[in-house]
Amino acid sequence: MNSKVFMVARILLGLFVLTFGLNKFFHFIPFGEMSESAMAYFGAISSTHTVTLVAVIEILAGLALILNKYGALMAVILMSVSVNAVMFHASLAPAPADIMGALILIILNIVVLIGYKDRYKDILRA
Repeated sequence: MNSKVFMVARILLGLFVLTFGLNKFFHFIPFGEMSESAMAYFGAISSTHTVTLVAVIEILAGLALILNKYGALMAVILMSVSVNAVMFHASLAPAPADIMGALILIILNIVVLIGYKDRYKDILRA
């Protein structure tokens, strides 16, 4: 992969997750209307402080990707957040405008994982 494309994707993913991680603490991006099932889901993960854990992971991953320190590790960890975001929007909030952010997140995450593929060779060897 072209190093400039990888760098842009890495920094964009870092800024994306850093922004949404900070938003979970400071609420500067307003939420739109959510279905009753989506509200129930958020109520459940909020009451168990899972949202706080996800926010911390997003902030750490964003900083790691922007600073290019431990980015390969954080890209793998961040993949669980990306898949969860896509699944949430596909099942509980399926409006096309809502799922676009999650799709951008997972696409950027996959591009960054591909960019770090040489770092995963040892653990993926059969």
